[in-house]
Amino acid sequence: MFSERIKAIGSNVRYGDSVLDIGCDHGYASIYVKKYRDCKKVYACDISEKALESAKRNFQKYGVKIKTYVSDGFKNVPVKVDTAIISGVGTNTILKILKEASYLPERLVLGSQNDLYRLRKELYSMGYKLVDERALLEKDHYYVIFLYIKAPQKLTKTELRFGISNNEEYLRYLKLNNLKILRKKIPWKKRIKLRIENLILTVLIERK
Repeated sequence: MFSERIKAIGSNVRYGDSVLDIGCDHGYASIYVKKYRDCKKVYACDISEKALESAKRNFQKYGVKIKTYVSDGFKNVPVKVDTAIISGVGTNTILKILKEASYLPERLVLGSQNDLYRLRKELYSMGYKLVDERALLEKDHYYVIFLYIKAPQKLTKTELRFGISNNEEYLRYLKLNNLKILRKKIPWKKRIKLRIENLILTVLIERK
């Protein structure tokens, strides 16, 4: 019924937490935490009223009561929550939502489609601790799900660059992508950078 990605997002939500699903799309993450994480207070928002209509139909279908808001991030949501979910968008969108928020919850469950190094760096500078990171293969594409909590942390440059996932296949996927780029005509500085990255990835893979 629920994809492995939705299950991974939901499993990072504590039982009983109040939750805001930002950019909820069809509302499946909201439904999951309501039904399987015993979250009594679940809210869903999306910048698109059309997307919210789809979510509302699914809420009715699965028999859950979830309050919805048409909102760009936290802006038009009048409640504060323990956990915010922001998934299915890129790093730029996630950071824009977080930086424009009037408050930030203790826990963030994030799923970005690109620029993961920048996401880790920015959340690190914002005082969030990276607790969990899972790379999931879905339809020939890896989705990375992060759990952050408000707490101090020291990450190495390698952890910031490649994360803390223990998924060996994901590391091989990153290395293969770099090799594909190296076959193209690219500036020499970028070429050196990618070669160094692949050396580090090789070491990380060998440690698994």
